[in-house]
Amino acid sequence: MTVPNDAFVTFEKVRKTYDGRTLVVSDLDLEIRKGEFLTMLGPSGSGKTTCLMMLAGFEHPTSGRITLGGRSIDGVPPHKRDIGVVFQNYALFPHMSVLENVAFPLSVRKVSAAEIDQRARAALGMVHLQHLADRKPGQLSGGQQQRVALARALVFEPVLILMDEPLGALDKQLREAMQYEIKHLHERLGVTIVYVTHDQGEALTMSDRVAVFNEGKIQQLSTPKELYERPQNAFVASFIGENNAVHGTLKSASSDTCEVETAGGTLRCELIGARTPGARKLVSIRPERVRIVDGASTSANVMPARIEEVIYHGDHLRLRLSTTGVSDFIAKVPNAEGGRDFVAGQELKIGFNTTDCLALDAPARA
Repeated sequence: MTVPNDAFVTFEKVRKTYDGRTLVVSDLDLEIRKGEFLTMLGPSGSGKTTCLMMLAGFEHPTSGRITLGGRSIDGVPPHKRDIGVVFQNYALFPHMSVLENVAFPLSVRKVSAAEIDQRARAALGMVHLQHLADRKPGQLSGGQQQRVALARALVFEPVLILMDEPLGALDKQLREAMQYEIKHLHERLGVTIVYVTHDQGEALTMSDRVAVFNEGKIQQLSTPKELYERPQNAFVASFIGENNAVHGTLKSASSDTCEVETAGGTLRCELIGARTPGARKLVSIRPERVRIVDGASTSANVMPARIEEVIYHGDHLRLRLSTTGVSDFIAKVPNAEGGRDFVAGQELKIGFNTTDCLALDAPARA
């Protein structure tokens, strides 16, 4: 593996197995840049948390090498890696005050009492909790406890912070607020953060880059925009955001566009992957890119559809359609000024452009 000059953390051909047979992490190569916010995203069992635990030192690679700042950390115990860790369950000491919890990493590092107090209060100030320094964790809300855990991870000025599903126990509104707080804190401090989650919305909101994991391998490593707009395979397209998937076969291909024959007709798409005529393809179309066609249309793809269900979402309507050979094709229609009236059973036409749909390689049949 060629390591870029700005690589701060590297995984080189890292494997992990617990039983000697099944690889939880398979030949992982990954470079993380200094100051980057990188999220490891994937479903349960995809290997993302195992990677984080190996980086933290709580698990050890079966083979391969992990480096931090250009040096191998194999054999270095967790407390000597200069890494802060924030867990989902906060792991705060209930008998200690908030200030004592934040100060704990400094006390075990034999920092002077005066400096401990100063740095612990400064860390609480970063997360806007200095006024709660004397309270016990049990007297705080879930969001406040999570901020304490974050302050404790920051207080000894680590070179790297790891976060394992840190917002999983919070309700939706508080979770979203904490996403922005962590993102802004990262922007202010410039510390390198590796974040693990199965929530794709969280990953898109917070990250500089996202590594999408499945079955122990990275399926795609890209910016949030690139992941959403240009998924490189069917798994990423289905896992990141909402997606319409239409099966077909490749009819013809040019340099970057193609025609795919589906049960509902021919679709003109951007081409990713195999370009041999007859290749099995999965056409990916985001619901918000689907438009209701009134009269003439300049869309490259126009087809009849039947409304099976209308769901009101306030700012938009969600239409479940029968079209292109499927009965669960979704269109999101803006609900500006009360929107249009749509009813189940209504016949209409939908359209989308070539640039709105990707012809990806279809997954191998089981």
